[in-house]
Amino acid sequence: MTHEERKTLIDRYAAGVGEVLASLEGFPEQAMTARPIPGKWTAREIVHHLGDSESTSGIRLRKLLTEEFPVIQGYDEAHWANALRYNERDHRPALELFAQVRLATTPLLREMTELEWARQGWHTESGLYTIEHWLEIYAGHAHGHAAQIVRLRNALAA
Repeated sequence: MTHEERKTLIDRYAAGVGEVLASLEGFPEQAMTARPIPGKWTAREIVHHLGDSESTSGIRLRKLLTEEFPVIQGYDEAHWANALRYNERDHRPALELFAQVRLATTPLLREMTELEWARQGWHTESGLYTIEHWLEIYAGHAHGHAAQIVRLRNALAA
């Protein structure tokens, strides 16, 4: 991956918070737990997932930067949503957590050296795990969930 490709992905990663906030703009509070698309997460579940996923991803990056060939633990997102009662808890702290982890992580990504970009670990579900792979995943993660929230809003309006 070139420096410019990384920069583009880092910029996309940084823009994810704004994308999620925009998707939630005007979303009716009473509809945050509505499930207008059967089998899909509610807006509140998505926001909780973003908070947990972002805090987990932030630790993953930091482990990759500070440990020799760390083991990156996978987790069952659907189980977390159920066991952690995503749909029953206020989503605002999770939204703040998501935003703050990105705010703390973005400068770290922008300042990394070539040696740091070359660091690797092992993911329990997908095998060899590089920081560039991490960036490819999380650069688009928030955007994909923001699009889900927009689809939910559109389904509610229909």
